[in-house]
Amino acid sequence: MSYISKSVSTLEETRTGLCDEFVSVTGSDGAVAQCYLAENDWEMERALNSFFEADMEAVFTVVDSPKKDTSPPKVKRQKLDKPQGKIDWYTPDVVFLQELIEPYVQYLKKRAVSYTIIEGGEEGYFTGLMLKKSRVKLLNSDIISYPTTQMMRNLLVAQVTFRDQELCVMTSHFESCKGQAEERMKQLSVVLKRMREAPTNVTVLFGGDTNLRDAEVTMVGGLPGGVCDVWEQLGKQDHCRYTWDTKANSNKSLPYVSRCRFDRVYLRPAKEGPGSRMTPDHMALVGLEKLDCGRYTSDHWGIYCSFIL
Repeated sequence: MSYISKSVSTLEETRTGLCDEFVSVTGSDGAVAQCYLAENDWEMERALNSFFEADMEAVFTVVDSPKKDTSPPKVKRQKLDKPQGKIDWYTPDVVFLQELIEPYVQYLKKRAVSYTIIEGGEEGYFTGLMLKKSRVKLLNSDIISYPTTQMMRNLLVAQVTFRDQELCVMTSHFESCKGQAEERMKQLSVVLKRMREAPTNVTVLFGGDTNLRDAEVTMVGGLPGGVCDVWEQLGKQDHCRYTWDTKANSNKSLPYVSRCRFDRVYLRPAKEGPGSRMTPDHMALVGLEKLDCGRYTSDHWGIYCSFIL
């Protein structure tokens, strides 16, 4: 009898550990974790695949064109809770992603076939770039290490051409948490140095989860000449100020309200040629509606930007 009790106890402990791991990866809660794991015979990889496939199906619905068309399918996205201006909800040319995991990347590769997908890592969670094949041509890409990171963070860089103009697109996930300000500022300095030193005929666009506080930007000397913060350039509009907002986003259960502009987009237009006329046009937050499971797509709001070139 004691042997049976011990076995049951060990099984419960194992399943509790699996639930905790599932929650840490997906940002869901214990009930959701138990449901997906139980439905998939407590196999973690199957459960994660099932969760992210359901998540993606809820966010994206492919719309078939009534006429024969060789162009990429249009995609219907969730509407904004409070639309601010006109947004063109066609598939974007470039997508900057953070906190990817391998099962999610594999699902994206199956579904988003009209995109070239570049991964910024293989282990844990990492960044990524999606480039629309019909409009953006990849020339090369590179992963730049942050020498003193404690959280496996790096800078993902891709050289591309868009409408015969050369662009450098970059994304990163800076060190998290208030106590990591010093490391975060080092990482920001790496990004700004690469933007500043890019060839004069190249336009540079950075977008990522910076975890920055405004004071930290000031402490590194601010943005260099020629580099603009797109949100600031567009007039510091309140409707897209806070990308981390526990007052509105319930994915994280915190005992306090935190509202920060962690996610940022920086632009350095080319100094010569047509790219020198590239300017920000519009910014909005996305992911503001809950999915069918009762949760938001992320604990951060996403940023949607358009530019005039």
